[in-house]
Amino acid sequence: MSQRTILFKGNPLRLEGPEIKTGDKAPEFKVLDEGLNPVSLSDFSGKVRLISVVPSLDTQVCEMQTRRFNEEASKLPENVAIMTVSMDLPFAQKRFCSTHGIDRVKVLSDHREASFGMAYGVLIPELRLLARSIFVVDAQDMVRYTEIVPEVTTHPDYDKALAAARELA
Repeated sequence: MSQRTILFKGNPLRLEGPEIKTGDKAPEFKVLDEGLNPVSLSDFSGKVRLISVVPSLDTQVCEMQTRRFNEEASKLPENVAIMTVSMDLPFAQKRFCSTHGIDRVKVLSDHREASFGMAYGVLIPELRLLARSIFVVDAQDMVRYTEIVPEVTTHPDYDKALAAARELA
C-alpha cells in the first residue's frame, strides 16, 4: 500500500488507513453522537448516506461545510441521511449545532477510537484530525462517490457530492 498524503497550509501530512474507492463496500465504523451513544454505518441501513468529514467544527471552512449540508438536507429526498464526522468531542459538537442551528445533519464524533478515520483512510495521525472529505454510500452499502480534499483548508466540491446523493435517492 502506497503512502498517501494531503496538504495542510502547503505542508504534507500522511493519511492513515486504506484508500476507499468508488465501488468499494463501505466500511463499518463506530462513532458517538452528542449524547455519547454509539452510532455506526448500519444505523442508517437502507438509506443513501452522504458523509461529510471535517477536521474541526470550530474552523471557518468546516463550519461553512456543515452549514451548507444542513441547508441542502431539506432539499434532498427523505431516504438520504447526511452525517458530519469530526474528531471534536461530542459536547463541543452539541454546542456547535445549537449555536449554529444545525438540525438536519447528524453530527458525529470519532474522537474515542478514530474508527471512522482508520476505516475510511482519512486519519491524519500527526494532528489526530480527519482529512476534509466526502463519501456517498448507497442503500446497499456501496461507496458511490469519494472526495478527499487535497488541501485541508479548502472546500470540497459540494455540487458533485450532492448530485451523487440525489442520483442514488
